[in-house]
Amino acid sequence: MPSVTLRPNESQEQLLKRFRKSVAKSGVLSTVRRKRWHVSKSELRRIQKKKAIRRSRRRQRKALGKVGHG
Repeated sequence: MPSVTLRPNESQEQLLKRFRKSVAKSGVLSTVRRKRWHVSKSELRRIQKKKAIRRSRRRQRKALGKVGHG
């Protein structure tokens, strides 16, 4: 569990921002969301494959956009 301590002359907003950043970096929320429902191994593999395909398509689109047409 991530924790932060109040630094000298630090506002509550800055403390909260640092805490949120540490929570995001630790991956606690993503783990909780993933474990909310049971997902079988085959379903997990299917989801990961789908994400990989989307990622590769996105990379291809970015690569084509940088080339320029004309």
